[in-house]
Amino acid sequence: MVNQIRRAAYSITANISEGHGRYSYQENIQFCRTSRGSINEVLDHLYTAMDNEYIDEKSFQKLYQQGRTLERMLNGYISFLQKATNKKKLYG
Repeated sequence: MVNQIRRAAYSITANISEGHGRYSYQENIQFCRTSRGSINEVLDHLYTAMDNEYIDEKSFQKLYQQGRTLERMLNGYISFLQKATNKKKLYG
């Protein structure tokens, strides 16, 4: 389980970076959506870890809230990219 969580967590930043490197709003958005999926994968693994008593509820709550905060931040970035895409279509 530790390896699965690590891979999913690394995937979050790797996909954001790869999307940014594409220099295309649409591709960047798609990679950010993949990152959002990885965030939720990590959160699901946290539930499993707590259910199996690998972590206590206090640790779960802290990590879960950090994950949700990260997801909100990523959603804000996706929203920014979508607005930039629409602006480019209007003025581009």
